[in-house]
Amino acid sequence: MVAPQPSVIRRSDPARLEIEWSDGTSSAWTAAELRRLCPCALCVDEHTGIRILDPETIPDRVTQGDLSLVGNYAVSMRFSDGHSTGIFTWEMLRGDADGS
Repeated sequence: MVAPQPSVIRRSDPARLEIEWSDGTSSAWTAAELRRLCPCALCVDEHTGIRILDPETIPDRVTQGDLSLVGNYAVSMRFSDGHSTGIFTWEMLRGDADGS
């Protein structure tokens, strides 16, 4: 079975990312939620998988911009705190989505 793919990716405002999936479901994320979950090597130790970033250091007012596709499997973005190395896969965005 083929995993659902995004059919619409929308920045409803600089602090929110919304995705409509090919199966009719939708996901919504705040920029702060995504920043706190960033999977990059600066935020998660590559060898141990232990989160280096303390999520409590990320303020709720973080915004995102420069949203871009990474191949056919992910998006990347720049956060207002200057962080831009995270790649957010469709699998990650579907699995942890709040479903709103």
